[in-house]
Amino acid sequence: MNLAEQILALLRAQFPGVREDGLQQLAAAIGLQVETVEEATDIVGKLTADKVGQFVKDWRSKADAEIGKANQTYENRLKEKYDFVEKGKPTDPKPTEPPTDPKGGVTLEQVKQLLSEQLGGLQKSITDISNNRVAETRRGAFVAALDKAKVEGAKREMLLGNYERMTFKDDADFAAFMTSQETQFAALAQEEADKGLLDGGKPIFGAVNKDGISTGVADYIASKQAGGNNALTGKEV
Repeated sequence: MNLAEQILALLRAQFPGVREDGLQQLAAAIGLQVETVEEATDIVGKLTADKVGQFVKDWRSKADAEIGKANQTYENRLKEKYDFVEKGKPTDPKPTEPPTDPKGGVTLEQVKQLLSEQLGGLQKSITDISNNRVAETRRGAFVAALDKAKVEGAKREMLLGNYERMTFKDDADFAAFMTSQETQFAALAQEEADKGLLDGGKPIFGAVNKDGISTGVADYIASKQAGGNNALTGKEV
C-alpha cells in the first residue's frame, strides 16, 4: 500500500460516513505535505469532523459547478444547432413523420449522437481533473525527494526537466520509479560530500620546496647555519 492509500485509510477510519470522493481529495492534499505515514497520521489526528466536512462541502461545490457549467454548455449547443419548441407553446401543424432536415427539427438519432458527445466530454473533464490531482501529488513527492537529498543547482534543474517528460501507468509504476530515484539521490548526496572533503586542500605540514625538502627540515637547516654549525649531527650522549 503506497502513502496515498495509507492516508485515505486513515481518513476513512477517523471520519466514517464522509463522502469517498471528498476523502480522496483530502488525502491527495495531505499527501503533498508529508513524506511518511507517521507525518500523515499526525496531521489526520489533528483534523476535526467539522473541518473535514467543510473541506468536502467546498470541494463538492466546485465540482458541481464544473458539472453544471458543462451541462449548460451542452444545452446552449443544442439551442444553437436546432430549433426547439418551448413546453406549452402552441406550434403549427407538423407532419407526423420525424423531420430529417436539421433546420426543421431534431431526429432521435441526432439527439443520441449529441448526448453521446456531451457525456463523453463531461467524462473527459472529470478524468482530467482527477489526473491533474494525481500529477500534482506525484510531482510534490519527487520535489520532496530532491529537497531531502539536497540536490541543487544544475543537477536539480536537469532532474526536474527529465521528470516533467515522464509518464506513469499507475501508482505502482510511480512507486517503483521513486524507489530507484531516492537511491540515486542518496548517491548524488554522498558524491557531493566526498567532493567537499577532497576540495579541502592539502595539509601545510607536508609542503616541500623546489629541492624536494619539507618546510620543517629547511627551517631546521637554516637555524643551524645561522648558528655557525653547518653539519647535521645526532643527539649527544
